[in-house]
Amino acid sequence: MAATRSTVEGMPGRYATALFELALSEGSLDTVGSDLDRFAALVAESPDLARVVRSPVFTPEEQSRAVAAVLGAANITGLAANFISLAARNRRLFAIGDMISAYRKLVAAHRGEETAQVTSAEPLSEDQVNRIKQALKASVGRDVQIDTKVEPGILGGLIVKVGSRMIDGSLRTKLQNLRIAMKEVG
Repeated sequence: MAATRSTVEGMPGRYATALFELALSEGSLDTVGSDLDRFAALVAESPDLARVVRSPVFTPEEQSRAVAAVLGAANITGLAANFISLAARNRRLFAIGDMISAYRKLVAAHRGEETAQVTSAEPLSEDQVNRIKQALKASVGRDVQIDTKVEPGILGGLIVKVGSRMIDGSLRTKLQNLRIAMKEVG
């Protein structure tokens, strides 16, 4: 477990580690992971929910009520629901995305898998994620879990981070490199 803990840091890492240890002891790593993924997807799809999650303007009570309604509608229960509710009550909901990422890293490390962070300009389809997983598995030599992030500022392409390696195939970086090359020529 000590090696696993070193993969996550800070407050999100502490929360994720506590959740991971509870889920491991209950044998519910996958259930908790899928519930957390569903909540993360809901936050990514709903600007209103994202605002409630990230804005310090909302009181813990308002965040808790909103989160409870979302969890109930999405049928997210058990440890994941309690975890998300706890984050809301403790004014830590703004970091729930980092907590979920840290949880994924802990589960992947526990299973001997690698975690890759893939940043795209638009949400990736399930087929695209599966193709990226297969390509990374062939490159890394073991199973890879994908943690997706949407950042419209990269304009297009992907930024892939696996461990300490990063491949930046974003359109933004390609345009910057072209701009630099044009300045050198001119």
